[in-house]
Order: sequence, then C-alpha cells, then structure tokens
Amino acid sequence: MEENNDKAEIYSQRVRAGKRTYFFDVKSTRSNDYYLTITESKRKFKDDNYSYEKHKIFLYKEDFAKFMEALQDTVNHVKGELLSEEALAELERLDHAQSEAAVDEELKWE
Repeated sequence: MEENNDKAEIYSQRVRAGKRTYFFDVKSTRSNDYYLTITESKRKFKDDNYSYEKHKIFLYKEDFAKFMEALQDTVNHVKGELLSEEALAELERLDHAQSEAAVDEELKWE
C-alpha cells in the first residue's frame, strides 16, 4: 500500500449484470480507516460509440450493519410482498443457477 494514496484499495469484487456492472471496493484512508464504495457502471451507446455512466455510493464501516439490515429487509419485502409466486420461483431458479456456476468456476483448473 502506497503511503501517499489516501484511498488505497484493499479488496474488490465485480458483479456483471447485463449492460451494468457493479463494483464493491474496500478502501483505506491514511489513518487505516476502512470504507466501502459501491459503483454502478452502465454502458451507454451513442453515435456508434459507447461510454460509461457511473454512480457511486460511499459506505462507512460504522454504517455497515444498518445498511445490510435495510438491504436485506428491502429484498425480503420485494420477495415476500411484491413478486408473484411465478416471479419468485424464477428468481430462485436464477439464484440457484448462478450459485452453481460460481462453484463450477471455483473448481476450474488454471
């Protein structure tokens, strides 16, 4: 970690979702305080070229638990109150397929 870099990246994970990509990055300040940035990057096409539109959220460690609880409550509300049984079954099928693909990817020999 470089001393002059007050936003040193510690960990990064990418989630691809169609035209969007989400980045979850853990960063450190000079005083070794940690925070998370969540970036949505969306590919936009214009005049035979493409560019990226980015939106970023900064989440500080003291807010992690509150954020996770609110996110989980919101997802549970959508699943339990808003989705039809068919839509929920399709979502669970997709979640299961993605989980299996991730396990298969981890087991690949380089």
